[in-house]
Amino acid sequence: MGRLFGTDGVRGVANADLTAEMALGLSVAAARELATARPANAGPRQPRPVAVVGRDPRASGEFLEAAVVAGLASAGVDVLRVGVLPTPAVAHLTGSLGADFGVMLSASHNPMPDNGIKFFARGGHKLADEVEDRIEAAYAEHAAGQPWERPVGAGVGRVTDYAEGFDSYVAHLVAALPNRLEGVRVVIDAAHGAASRVAPEAFARAGAEVVTIGADPDGLNINDGYGSTNLAALRAAVVEHGADLGVAVDGDADRCLAADAAGEDVDGDQILAVLALAMREAGTLRQDTVVATVMSNLGLTLAMEREGLRLRQTSVGDRYVLEEMKRGGYALGGEQSGHVIVLDHATTGDGTLTGLLLAARVAATRRTLAELAGVMRRLPQVLINVPDVDRSRVADCRELAEAVAEAERQLGVTGRVLLRPSGTEPLVRVMVEAADSALAEAVATGLADVVKRQLG
Repeated sequence: MGRLFGTDGVRGVANADLTAEMALGLSVAAARELATARPANAGPRQPRPVAVVGRDPRASGEFLEAAVVAGLASAGVDVLRVGVLPTPAVAHLTGSLGADFGVMLSASHNPMPDNGIKFFARGGHKLADEVEDRIEAAYAEHAAGQPWERPVGAGVGRVTDYAEGFDSYVAHLVAALPNRLEGVRVVIDAAHGAASRVAPEAFARAGAEVVTIGADPDGLNINDGYGSTNLAALRAAVVEHGADLGVAVDGDADRCLAADAAGEDVDGDQILAVLALAMREAGTLRQDTVVATVMSNLGLTLAMEREGLRLRQTSVGDRYVLEEMKRGGYALGGEQSGHVIVLDHATTGDGTLTGLLLAARVAATRRTLAELAGVMRRLPQVLINVPDVDRSRVADCRELAEAVAEAERQLGVTGRVLLRPSGTEPLVRVMVEAADSALAEAVATGLADVVKRQLG
């Protein structure tokens, strides 16, 4: 069996790769690893471990939730079932309720047939690799026939629907804002996903005039033509309704992208730049530092340098951004894709919170989002995926190194090259940035040819 956990939990086609049996087994394995050690047959007066369980509105989430809840209760864990809520809501509630761990059923921005399971440790934090490995090991042992000791009688877990989670999370979001949103008209695209109720309610409570699209989930339409991976509907709605800005989250609402009043995209790098200046002004941008990944546009680096701020870069993945933020004590980080982490208010990326903070900056400054995002100029960026190559040889291929050096000489200080082996597929990603789009395209195509020739 290959490693089950990917960069963000366990994902696959629901009822094919990710079955009810697997969901039940993983939940029991997670309970054994994450729950506070208590006697297997604890008496009724002795508290049991507690887990918060939420899901996005995918149809498959209904049976997977049932499997997870059954597994947890059979392992002696009390379950607080919060229903359809965003991933960051489950993380927040895990912390605020003092639960031993949290479970979210979602495949984020993936299409509807997929689903996934991710776990949060106490406090609402993502799991370290070594903890995921221990959960996998326990699951594999049981799958191989090694029995688990399970509680009986009063030791089994109890299941409670926790409807208060919705209001608690929305109140948390609104309380995080530095100012009200009166006078700001916002279009919200909820991707027919987990934030379909939360996001409009939070913006309305904060004082914004709200126009909502993509907020009618039926279990089958999540991310279908809406959300942060499909911005056309948002652009059109912002222009149609004369809105000041639009924000789009993905299926589980842990990321956010935006559109300005003219319907122009505002990506995660630009959002980071806007929030960085707002937080520096408020005195909350610790060490005047922003954390981003190596895939962030060079324009973000140049903008932060010009503003006298430091930029720390990590490997691709919001978990690596978060690790660096915790290591260095930084307050703001994120990815170009819209995962933005504001550690003073969240333990993970939170798309609704990000959109609220962006709207708050528009309200506070009375400047357009286009003006605010203009602090950063996106340099043309070309990304080519080269398939069917030996990705393991990227670091030690002399011919490829020479080609990269020549490309960097051509680009000079206003461009850059990044070659990144895929973590899951036999391909290499070639990314080139330059001040001139034609030059970026030519250099990227040339490097892709070298990768194909040398590593194919």
